[in-house]
Amino acid sequence: MMLLLFAAVCCAAPVGNAISAYVALKTGQQDDDGIAEGGSAADIPPRMLTAYKKAVQQVGKYVPKCQGMRWPILAGIAKVESNHAVGRNIADNGDIRPKIYGVLLNGSGTGGNTTDVPDTDHGKWDGTATGERAIGPFQFMPSTWESIGKDGNGDKIADPHNADDAALGAAIYLCGGGRDLTKRAQLKAAIWQYNHSGEYVAGVLGWIDQYTAAAKDPDLKNVSGKVRTAIEAALSQRGVPYSWGGGNASGKSYGICCSPSGKSGANIKGFDCSGLTLYAYAKAGVSLPRTAAAQAGVGQRIPASLGTSALRPGDLVFYAYAPGRDSTIYHVGMYVGSGQMINAPRPGTVVRLDSVNAMSGFAGGARLL
Repeated sequence: MMLLLFAAVCCAAPVGNAISAYVALKTGQQDDDGIAEGGSAADIPPRMLTAYKKAVQQVGKYVPKCQGMRWPILAGIAKVESNHAVGRNIADNGDIRPKIYGVLLNGSGTGGNTTDVPDTDHGKWDGTATGERAIGPFQFMPSTWESIGKDGNGDKIADPHNADDAALGAAIYLCGGGRDLTKRAQLKAAIWQYNHSGEYVAGVLGWIDQYTAAAKDPDLKNVSGKVRTAIEAALSQRGVPYSWGGGNASGKSYGICCSPSGKSGANIKGFDCSGLTLYAYAKAGVSLPRTAAAQAGVGQRIPASLGTSALRPGDLVFYAYAPGRDSTIYHVGMYVGSGQMINAPRPGTVVRLDSVNAMSGFAGGARLL
């Protein structure tokens, strides 16, 4: 019955392949449908995003040979380490309160720690002289912070609990002696230095890829006709709230109750995933059925085996619990090129640009025009 409810409209996904279970566990930020939240600048507190961008501008002063530092890299790390300090107060000067502390690394096993790390800062940064714990939105060890911490906000204090200082410190640390972060191998090496875990590296890379895709506006210069009309119609709805069951050929609408996780769209005027694609293609004169699974039966089917490189702007892109079985399709987006799709992801989010890897279970696409 649960699967039928998921297929009935279009809703949230389980944790994606690119986003490891480690990430979901570490951040603790999952919605009731099981996917870790995020993937768009809209998910980052504005003051934190400002800190990431400022750090990119400042890092060259300290590591002049570093190339390719960009805000999605810092966002990928901070997403995993602290979920961008969501829930904390971030002052205009960047100070984060309450401060963010990791578990006390005393080998007790609490929080998964099995190593006893002796105190190095006498509680100066981590608030305790009985051992060590990670600090701030980028979760540095106090000993690491002492070697790379810099003043990012101009108050002459290098504070790991300040967004600007912490982001600059992370940028310096990831740059190492002068990495070229445009090269995937060197980017992986930088993340590995941060945490010696292949699972961690894969999780952070997944977030970086999502933020990178969401940061770019699609290039539509070679897209014309009805396909362009459909894409522009979908793009025009960016920022509109997700509403379970919401959206029709006329535009956004109030949804219904309730998603499998109990989220109601009845009081939210917006779109769910298939409501968005139905609306966009209605603007181009193409009538689509209401559900994601039914939309997979329209137009020229693009098999999942061809990969995402077979997609063209305007194609519908599908995700399924069991790829190869269209009856299990639970989600649809509209491909806009360069690895991006316009997407209404799940309850609690808005219509936005996402990476096509943002959802799990890629199930191919459909070409309607």
